[in-house]
Amino acid sequence: MELKETVDLMMSENRKERLKAEYWQTKLRLERLNAYISKLNAGGEADVDDSVDVLQAQSTAMHDYLYFLEIRMKMYGFIAAD
Repeated sequence: MELKETVDLMMSENRKERLKAEYWQTKLRLERLNAYISKLNAGGEADVDDSVDVLQAQSTAMHDYLYFLEIRMKMYGFIAAD
């Protein structure tokens, strides 16, 4: 899924549809952030003056947030429970 594919869900009046969008947007953004952190850790050049420590802390916070979104997604049956 791409971020642009979540727009209709995010604009929905239905809170469950907005939850789906929020989950997918957070998941996609976290994946991109982690890829960027990996690039920097491998010696890649930063796009701006980024601190890997700050980016890693952001990744941790996003991961924790995604965890709770995932619980809610499972409660509604939108993704399979473990």
